[in-house]
Amino acid sequence: MEANRIRISEMKNHVGQEVTVSGWLYNLRASGKVQFLIVRDGSGYCQGVFEKKEDSADRFEQVKHLGQESSLTVTGTVRQEPRSIGGYELAVADVRIVQNTQGYPITPKEHGIEFLLRNRHLHLRSRRQWALARIRHTVVEAIRGFFNSHGFTLVDTPIFAPAAGEGEQTLFAVDYFGEPVYLAQTGQLYLESAALSLGKVYCFGPTFRAEKSKTRRHLTEFWMVEPEITYIDLNDLMGVAEDFICAIVQAVLATNREELEFLERNLAELEQIQKPFVRLSYTDAVELLHSEKVKNYLEEQLTAKQNLLKETEANINQWTAEQETAAKQWQKDKLAAQIIKARELASELSEQISNIPQHTELAAGFRWGKDLGGSDETIIASLHDRPIFVHRYPKAAKAFYMKPDPENGQVVLNFDCLAPQGYGEIIGGSMREDSYEALVSRIQEEGYNQADYEWYLDLRRYGSVPHGGFGLGVERTVAWLAGLKHIRETIAFPRMMGKIYP
Repeated sequence: MEANRIRISEMKNHVGQEVTVSGWLYNLRASGKVQFLIVRDGSGYCQGVFEKKEDSADRFEQVKHLGQESSLTVTGTVRQEPRSIGGYELAVADVRIVQNTQGYPITPKEHGIEFLLRNRHLHLRSRRQWALARIRHTVVEAIRGFFNSHGFTLVDTPIFAPAAGEGEQTLFAVDYFGEPVYLAQTGQLYLESAALSLGKVYCFGPTFRAEKSKTRRHLTEFWMVEPEITYIDLNDLMGVAEDFICAIVQAVLATNREELEFLERNLAELEQIQKPFVRLSYTDAVELLHSEKVKNYLEEQLTAKQNLLKETEANINQWTAEQETAAKQWQKDKLAAQIIKARELASELSEQISNIPQHTELAAGFRWGKDLGGSDETIIASLHDRPIFVHRYPKAAKAFYMKPDPENGQVVLNFDCLAPQGYGEIIGGSMREDSYEALVSRIQEEGYNQADYEWYLDLRRYGSVPHGGFGLGVERTVAWLAGLKHIRETIAFPRMMGKIYP
């Protein structure tokens, strides 16, 4: 009779019991008459200790020849072992081989980014991508939990849209039975309609931006959650965003501490994400960019990164030499992994060093009226240890639907929320123009076809009220929480300029 079948995440509840785990071979190491199997099953990782005995000699020999990612079922007794991955291990009694896999292409040796992207369908099995998928799952659950528990109603908005929701320059055109339509940039305009029915609503789904950008912060297809609230002002709207972000951070800290530690995320940085957040007007942000504080900060960063690059290059040379003379294969593999990581860091540092002079020049030369760019946001965010609300941007730099500030018509009642440690914008929000006449004027100023927005103008003709909302990008949020260098790691199958397969 088969032992109790469990998932690896449940092992802590079965210490001293014989259980069966089904999964895949992540790694295998042999030492004489003992084999150490690292097995994964989707819920976690565990070590199985398989000792060669007279009645298991044949199976022991078969296991010795298993390749990486072979599928198998392992039966054994659970025991606590703090030194083992996951804190528990199996004293293996039997191994049943489902498939002996040979030649798995993603090995411990160095692989380039393009290779890993081409093999994303397999790379998802790596422990790193596994950890990121679990963090993303928690973020999604926290998003839904927050809005569902705060009186919001989920409304599904269309993917096909007849006109721009944001700038026309980022539209993906689609032939819709002979009619031109576009993949949705945002669900906001439709959500406003639902808000006037339900009061507090949100939509959650994929959105699309045809931005010809290959930066670490851009995808052409990404997931966004957008709440919309009636009878609210800008200050209270920022308060909702503040509570929302804190809820997400706390959920990830509570659920994914093990994954964050594996990714080497600085947990102390996340633990200090608490209210109140910094609130900085756009005008004050411009003054900050022009300040000696920013100039000195960038100079310090340049020196620090140059020194770290020298240290990293020295480590690569040392480890490469040690690898050539290493006697054991496990030593070679360990050094290879260190070298891969160091080379990635060196490449990143070289790019940052080359960019800092340009960023310094851009910050010093920034002119009031422009939208903040990625480097500007990074600088501002790097100078704070909590999220920052930058509010009241110039009217000319923002979308037609944003409401001007009654006290200063040159700016709008909007905000961007910048994640600290240099991660930049994760939320953009605003009060919406609720005057019919003013909205018509803005549509005409932007050169849009008013006929495309007549349904949207109806919301101002019939029962218009003050209302506002924001959008949070899931991928950027995950990148910040996990401490990632590039957004492409935050979603299973990233879509970027030039990247569509698999």
